[in-house]
Amino acid sequence: MARFDVQNASDAAMGGENRADVFCEMGLMYATGRGCDIDLVAAHKWLNIAAIKGSDRAAALRADLAMTMSKTDLATALRAAREWMTMH
Repeated sequence: MARFDVQNASDAAMGGENRADVFCEMGLMYATGRGCDIDLVAAHKWLNIAAIKGSDRAAALRADLAMTMSKTDLATALRAAREWMTMH
């Protein structure tokens, strides 16, 4: 599933009107295990990026997800989103 992740993230980072939606869908993919293993850290990372890009839906989903995560996993997800944002 990494190919989906990298390709969609790269496309969305380059622009387009629905880039927040792409990031939100990636977060949902990892949160639900749709086509990949469930990875709550990755899910939070992509939902956080989508929220930063303006998705209200992603912000709500991110908040719900954060309540189920350990502090360590949450810190890891926030760090990953911050790193991704600085690179793109």
